[in-house]
Amino acid sequence: MHLSEIWIYPVKSLGGIRLKESQVEEEGLKYDRRWLIVDEKGTFLTQRVNAQMALLDVQLYEEGLLIAHRYQPERPILIPFQRNSDADMQVKIWKDFVTARTVCDEADAWLSEHLGKAVRIVEMTANTQRKQDPMYAHGESHVSFADDFPFLLISQASLDDLNSRLAEPVTMKRFRPNFVVAGTSPYAEDQWKNISIGDTSFEVTKPCERCIMVTIDNKTGIKGSEPLKTLAGYRKIDRNIFFGQNVIGLGTGTVREGDEVVLLSSKH
Repeated sequence: MHLSEIWIYPVKSLGGIRLKESQVEEEGLKYDRRWLIVDEKGTFLTQRVNAQMALLDVQLYEEGLLIAHRYQPERPILIPFQRNSDADMQVKIWKDFVTARTVCDEADAWLSEHLGKAVRIVEMTANTQRKQDPMYAHGESHVSFADDFPFLLISQASLDDLNSRLAEPVTMKRFRPNFVVAGTSPYAEDQWKNISIGDTSFEVTKPCERCIMVTIDNKTGIKGSEPLKTLAGYRKIDRNIFFGQNVIGLGTGTVREGDEVVLLSSKH
């Protein structure tokens, strides 16, 4: 088994960036979901309520993040690492209320134009304390602006199996994993408890519940019924549909594409 793909999503719900290597931090991979788009009340936005976010691509540069609309790439906006707007504000993400920092008034205006409503982009800083779910966390661990857990893992074989059931195959981008693992059987990750990727150890905590967001076509920003409809036929437990596994880190380090993935212990 080996790590075939590494992905980060610096701005929650915007496009992902594939990397050859990345730093494993307590909150997640470096830069992963450290920025958040919020409305005028400070409530977070995702593709669930604004599917146009799927059309905003992100690139990583030395000076910051470059965001561009897929169909207007000639008009990008830079989200600078050196903030030119630097005020703390309270933001709400799911049930959590945390302090984040404003970044760039120009970026706020650009995002508001492209998303059709007044929004701001905020950054997670050292003052942003968002705790992991105590049921799964090891001590006082923290998480980024990800939904629940620092990392998401899916095997390539699981996607291949899903696509064998679909009339039109979907890409792994629909599911927004951090780690894609090749060389497994379909859904092997369901049974994993502890793994190592290269020299870094991880705990596979619980299946990832999927929502309407996986039905949004990354190319068009249009919602459909698949692959959620098909997944419901064979990956539904009670009322929840699962695909992929939530993961927490048991240390820090570097992961690289091609790293060996070793199963250290299973759930059963």
